[in-house]
Amino acid sequence: MEIGAVFPQTDFGQDPLAIRDFAQAAEALGYHHVVAFDHVLGANPDRPEGWTGAYTFRDPFLEPFVLFTHMAAHTRSLVLETGILILPQRQTALVAKQAATLDVLSAGRLRLGVGLGWNRVEYTALGEDFHNRGRRIEEQVAVLRELWTRPVVDFRGKWHTIEGAGLNPLPVQRPIPIWLGGYAEPALRRAARIGDGWMASQRTPETSKPTLETLERFLREEGRTRADFGVEVRIPYGDANPAEWMATLEQWQALGATRVSLNTMGAGPKSPQEHIAALRTFAQENQAGLRPGR
Repeated sequence: MEIGAVFPQTDFGQDPLAIRDFAQAAEALGYHHVVAFDHVLGANPDRPEGWTGAYTFRDPFLEPFVLFTHMAAHTRSLVLETGILILPQRQTALVAKQAATLDVLSAGRLRLGVGLGWNRVEYTALGEDFHNRGRRIEEQVAVLRELWTRPVVDFRGKWHTIEGAGLNPLPVQRPIPIWLGGYAEPALRRAARIGDGWMASQRTPETSKPTLETLERFLREEGRTRADFGVEVRIPYGDANPAEWMATLEQWQALGATRVSLNTMGAGPKSPQEHIAALRTFAQENQAGLRPGR
């Protein structure tokens, strides 16, 4: 398994030097990749209809393409992974351009994790339809791959029309890998049909086993196998118990996970220095599993 780290957006602060230090520490310690979450806007929970979302306007999120460009400038091998970019609330051609540019500037180190998201308020503010996002994302993935692999694209779909136009420069990776998130059966079917991998977020090995079995069935129906399809999962830092880390890693490995990301966000560390120290503690206990990204 390839072991990476989640960038702890809500706990870390916005000091650009500290962000540089986090990325460089992760790379030096042998972490394969760094994951960043995506929220363009946070909702005010004091709204007439109420609010049950996990994040609000009080939770800070740096825009992932800009964040990763900063990290890419200060690292050489660390893979940069959105986990996930909420694709249907963004313009597809613009995402293609941003991703291609980042892939060029990072020398081919981007992996684009995408999903539907849950924040209706964000969709409304960005001028996109929250209710058809599941249908639109499939066409978006097709458009992205066309734009990343062809110098000139002609595309006519239900939601996209491109008339003889293309990106310049094209990305290093042609196409950039696209992994999909989501747990509902339609999301799993979609990942099996069009994804390069599936992102399992925060669930435990025990609760994820039935989902992985369903995903494997959908892959077989598509004529695919887990051998050419990745599964990325998260492991919580918890109370810094090495025995629990080892047991969880072994359970994920037994279930066929190909990538694991350590999540220190919300686990106790507050300052940048504390989060970097947590990366170091985990790395010292898992030297055999950590290796440079490329």
